[in-house]
Amino acid sequence: MWRCCHKVNKDSEPSRQLRKIRLVSALFALEIARLMSRPFFSHATDVGLHRDNNEDLIVCRADLGLFLVADGMGGHEAGEVASAIAGQVVGDSIAQGASLVAAVQQAHQAIVHSPDQGRGHRGMGSTIVALLSRGKQYEIAWVGDSRAYVWSGPVHQRSLQQLTIDHSYVQMLYQRGVITAAEMARHPEKNIITQCLGSTDLEQVKVDSLVCDWEPGDWVLLCSDGLSDAVSDQVICDILSEHSQPDDAVKQLVQTALNHGGRDNISVVVVSYPANSWWRRVGSWFGR
Repeated sequence: MWRCCHKVNKDSEPSRQLRKIRLVSALFALEIARLMSRPFFSHATDVGLHRDNNEDLIVCRADLGLFLVADGMGGHEAGEVASAIAGQVVGDSIAQGASLVAAVQQAHQAIVHSPDQGRGHRGMGSTIVALLSRGKQYEIAWVGDSRAYVWSGPVHQRSLQQLTIDHSYVQMLYQRGVITAAEMARHPEKNIITQCLGSTDLEQVKVDSLVCDWEPGDWVLLCSDGLSDAVSDQVICDILSEHSQPDDAVKQLVQTALNHGGRDNISVVVVSYPANSWWRRVGSWFGR
């Protein structure tokens, strides 16, 4: 009796379909992992109630993990030019592999020499505060009085901590013991800064920086002095405690600064690291 033997086709249609499904699943898992490594963020800027133009600039480059606020100074066609140069140069430098501190230093040089190339005016300048997120850590770098805060801790015991130290005249007086912390907010010269990007009398600026670990639920707030001068740290803390989403918190922070007079341009960025987000649960499921 003869039996008909069939050779097994390893590339049968069901086998090919299964490989396609596995490939798509793997690619999707990689995309989820990429998204999981990116912080979530929200941002807003407002010209305020007493200015004709907005000299602030916000840069949010989630692809680079880069977020920054630059507060330009020097008047129309100068301040906004300086902050724009700062944002562009820092973003381009990070994209080319520069460190955050080096990128900020390059922005200083670019602003100083820009008037020689017909862009902006001599004497223009900008503050900057920037966050660069890398995996489980982030770096903050700053020049001037734009600030970074971290909102962290257990859900019902969260606290607000200022990460940056202003490069300002009143900060210098406080550190020397001449005035108290309470007197800083009321001092008539509180808006005088001791250095900025574009200072023509400085070959290099002193870029301060620090590195922190992301903790579950952390939010990092970046802002220009249009927020920090108008809204106290306690009120900022109260607003953040009322919201679970960065979008809502950013909107209320800007509106509160406007309600308190809006005497300057107002810029706010909130970056959240979602350690236990839905994306992470999906990613882990596909990784099984």
